[in-house]
Amino acid sequence: MSKAKTLLVKVAEIKGRCPVYQIGDSFQIVDGFRLVAEKPLCMHSLASLMPYYVALSRGISPVELGLAREGEVAYLQCPDPCERTSGGTVVFAIRSEGAGEQR
Repeated sequence: MSKAKTLLVKVAEIKGRCPVYQIGDSFQIVDGFRLVAEKPLCMHSLASLMPYYVALSRGISPVELGLAREGEVAYLQCPDPCERTSGGTVVFAIRSEGAGEQR
């Protein structure tokens, strides 16, 4: 069994106002299951990552998963409906350790 790759999850965009994240904030998922963060995380954002983090950490292409048009960076969005909650929807860029740089 191959070792899971470390995933770097970075805030790429915020639509509206997010009370937790700022653009550029990041955290890691190490060994396919250990969440490493220096700042608080939003539970809503974790819900959007749950269906995909194992596949991404095992090297499945973001394109194959439908999370990118091309390249090695996956894009996910938190489920906050923004205008309806006075909150903000956050777009995350996710890349595995050693993958190409984010755009």
